[in-house]
Amino acid sequence: MMTLLSRLGMLAFLVTSQAVQAVEHLRMSTTTSTENSGLMAVLHPVFEKRYGVKIDVIAVGTGKALKIGSRGDVDAVFVHAPAAELQYVASGHFIDRRTVMYNDFVLIGPKSDPAGISEATSVEEALKRVMLSEAKFVSRGDDSGTHKKEIALWQEAGVLPVGRWYIQAGQGMGAVIKIADEIGAYTLTDRGTQIAFEDKIDLVVLYQGDPPLFNPYHIMAVNPEKHPHANYHMAMKYIDFVTGEEGQVLIRDFRIKSQPLFYPDAIQQ
Repeated sequence: MMTLLSRLGMLAFLVTSQAVQAVEHLRMSTTTSTENSGLMAVLHPVFEKRYGVKIDVIAVGTGKALKIGSRGDVDAVFVHAPAAELQYVASGHFIDRRTVMYNDFVLIGPKSDPAGISEATSVEEALKRVMLSEAKFVSRGDDSGTHKKEIALWQEAGVLPVGRWYIQAGQGMGAVIKIADEIGAYTLTDRGTQIAFEDKIDLVVLYQGDPPLFNPYHIMAVNPEKHPHANYHMAMKYIDFVTGEEGQVLIRDFRIKSQPLFYPDAIQQ
């Protein structure tokens, strides 16, 4: 009897193991901002259930996400650094690039606003005020989309950010916000992560709304001609999903305390 039970148990184990192994996987590199915001936790269960697939997410800065994709280590890339994205598309690493959504960047800092950036008339002036006051500023310093935007804004302001006041953390957005909060510093963040963290920190939005702070997100498939092992078929299903009506509605309706974190940009809602 025990031998029969053992055999039945082994058979059940093998069947279960085969079923687990049979689950298709979609590998994706994306930004820490989309992951920290909670958006992926809303989108992915819907897609996974529909297609019987498991999405494996690597959440890093945009620069790393693009490099991971260019090596063929993922099937799709979901990021927010248009100039860098287009360079990789031009070199043939990615195809089928599509607009998904947007939000904006904001400058946050202590309520006391020691640099007076809330009185600035442009984001360039706000950054100059930070530099001239030598108020602490925490940079992601990680080649992310946010870091790329920050560097571009410093350049537009004609400022070279160096000195003890300028701290390069080399961390994701959530970690940088926490660091800035702990030391009472300014930082640049996407609005989605700012909203997700605002109840956990004392920092507040001090400058916003300038056109240069626009923050678009795109998704791309890894080129199967360069990387034949890439799951291009499933990557395109995901791209169709997030840019289609269902995915766009999920993005539109994703809110924290009634505040939208992202705005769908692929179809009219």
